[in-house]
Amino acid sequence: MNNILNRLVKLPKTIWTFYYEGFRNQSKWSRQLWLIILIKLFVMFFILKLLFFPNFLKTKYDSDQERSDYVIDQLTNPKNQ
Repeated sequence: MNNILNRLVKLPKTIWTFYYEGFRNQSKWSRQLWLIILIKLFVMFFILKLLFFPNFLKTKYDSDQERSDYVIDQLTNPKNQ
């Protein structure tokens, strides 16, 4: 039981060391590629969300109860077409 507990305690450090050593030993090209990937993720998840996906429920309804009622209504009542 003690051996399993020791492994669980050391697991985060082992994972951290694995990634740290991997990123530290990368070539210049791979570091540039990771930088481009991180910039793209930042743009996609932070900038675009702020500009194109406003919080519709917060702006239209004041309380959590009104928001939940709206969502339940939209999910349970199909739109008539």
